[in-house]
This record gives sequence, structure tokens and C-alpha cells, in this order.
Amino acid sequence: MVQEVLRFLDPRPGKLVVDATVGTGGHAEAILERGAELIGIDRDPLALEVARERLSRFGDRCRLIQGNFRDLYEILRNQGIEEADGVLFDLGMSSFQLEDPKRGFSFLKEGPLDMRMDPSQDLTAYEIVNRWPEQDIARILREHGEERYAGRIARAIVKSRPIETTTQLARIVAHCYPPGYHRIHPATRTFQALRIAVNDELNALREGLLAAIKVLRPGGVVVAISFHSLEDRIVKRTFRQRWIAGEVEILTKKPLTPTAEEVEKNPRSRSAKLRAARKPPF
Repeated sequence: MVQEVLRFLDPRPGKLVVDATVGTGGHAEAILERGAELIGIDRDPLALEVARERLSRFGDRCRLIQGNFRDLYEILRNQGIEEADGVLFDLGMSSFQLEDPKRGFSFLKEGPLDMRMDPSQDLTAYEIVNRWPEQDIARILREHGEERYAGRIARAIVKSRPIETTTQLARIVAHCYPPGYHRIHPATRTFQALRIAVNDELNALREGLLAAIKVLRPGGVVVAISFHSLEDRIVKRTFRQRWIAGEVEILTKKPLTPTAEEVEKNPRSRSAKLRAARKPPF
């Protein structure tokens, strides 16, 4: 949804935009091409390497920093920055991460149960799957995956320990589903829940959105693109709460979704929802 992002952020010379999820630099490149300065943040050092090469032609108009967007306020202060004209959160997983089996994000390719955005952190999916109590596993499957068979899957996981690989886990989860057609792969929600738990994504999003609103200068805009209902709910509620407090104006009464043409080009974008809010100019 690059064009929608550009429309809301309106990047141009003299503006500073923070891409809080810079990834491999897709949105950042489009923003920089409009002449703005950019601070790019990401937890994933491997993605930042790709972004650094891709964005090198923009020179010192682009600064890339490894960090968690929940710490956005402190990251900017450490760079000597008090305010920004725009902040972008693109919360989707990148192909770069999903297609690397060593990262353990996908159940389609065999790999270790890792799922860390930041490889230096301690908690991995292996730790949760093989060492957490059954009730805690069931809880995160319900809360982070909205998984209807959470209890059944948690029991099967504990019974099957040790579980070493993504494909092994996916088979265990699939056997917990009744036979027949399933709109999505049975392991989809379990892998989502584990990834969210490993990276504490929902709490980080709440904190990151509040930090973004704090650093916006008057008239500045925050844009968030979410890819599942839990993320979208947090964005919607946070914007509404800050609107009630008089801190922002909501620019999207309903979330924007990709066009049919964009979904055809990029099927992973089909679940994207974009919401935007602006700090009042006075």
C-alpha cells in the first residue's frame, strides 16, 4: 500500500519520517525518493543489512538503526531528534524473513523453532514449545492466535516433546484438526501465536504507537498497516483513545484495504488494513 502511505505521510524535502519497521527498505525507498529525510528502525539486523545496501544511494538523508519500535522515543532522542513529521508502522512479515528456513517463521519449510525478530534475544519458539506448561501454551494460542483448538493443540504439543522443527510442529497441529477442507493451513494460527509471544509483538505495538504520537510535531501523521485482527484492534483502540484525549485526529474512519490489482500482484497483502491519525496542527 505504498501509494496510500505516501498520500498520508506526504514526504518531501524538509520533512523527517520515521519508518519504525524498515525491513528491507521498500516503503523507505519510496519515502526517500520524494526528498524527505528518514530514520529507519528494525529489530532484525539481517534485514537492516539489505536495507542499508538498497538505500545507500540516499546518503546521509537516511539513517538506519537496529532497535525495537517500542523504544522509538528513546531511539530518536539518542539521535538528537525531538520531533518527526511522520511515523510508519508496516507490521507484516517480510518475504525475506518467511523464506529463510533458518529463521523458523514458516511451517512450509523445515527449520529450527526460532521465530526471533532479533536473533540476540533469549526467548525462542523452541523454548515455548518444549518447556512452557501446557496451560500457558494454550493461553497464548487462544490470545495471540485466536485458535479454537488451543487446548487440544497444547496437549498434543506437550505429549509430543521434544519437538525440534517447524514441519514437525505443523504436522502435530494439523492432526488436532478434524479432517476436511480448511480455508487456511491448520498451523497458521499456532505459528502466528508463537511468533507474537516470542517477540512480545502486541505489547510492543501498544507502546510503539504511543511513542509515535508523542514524537509527532503538530500536523504530523502516524500510519499503521496491520495484517491480522489483533494488531488492527490495538491500532484502532489506541487511535480512538488518543482522539478522545484530544491528542490526534483520526484520518481513516474505516481502515483502507489493498486494491484488487495490488492483491493480485502481492497476495500477502490481501489482509492488510491501513489506519492513519494526525496530531492537530495547533
